Amino acid sequence: MKVVDILRVKGGTLFTVSPDEPLKESLDVMAERDIGSLVVMEHGDLVGMLTFREVIQAVVKNGGSVGTTIVRTVMDDAPLTCTPETEIDEVRRMMLGRHARYMPVLNGRTLMGVISFYDVAKAVVDSQDFENRMLKAYIRDWPLEEGAEQPSAS
Repeated sequence: MKVVDILRVKGGTLFTVSPDEPLKESLDVMAERDIGSLVVMEHGDLVGMLTFREVIQAVVKNGGSVGTTIVRTVMDDAPLTCTPETEIDEVRRMMLGRHARYMPVLNGRTLMGVISFYDVAKAVVDSQDFENRMLKAYIRDWPLEEGAEQPSAS
């Protein structure tokens, strides 16, 4: 399974922010949309990622207030990224290695979407459930050897 499979199911809604936007406005968008991250874009290029992790660190550092903080000063300016063709197992390893909860998906310089650790976990569980059902169906339909009796269902 690849990242493109997750994006196909998830859809293409993207929420971005400018690095010079006040953090307060970004928080309003995150709360209004019930999302945990915003991609930081400048002149059409990805320049960072703003997640609730960076927001919490900024608020604590600023004594419990957002104040006049701008996104650029708190964003992750080197976020993990992947491509639509990246295998899900690789994404999982990358996210676990950096404790990343969100990962922008880039096709060249074009932002295709953002996948979350939840999206990855759901895709893996759905894939395993499908495989499990197929294996059970295969076992249930296993051809009997000559002279063997069909097991009774109990």
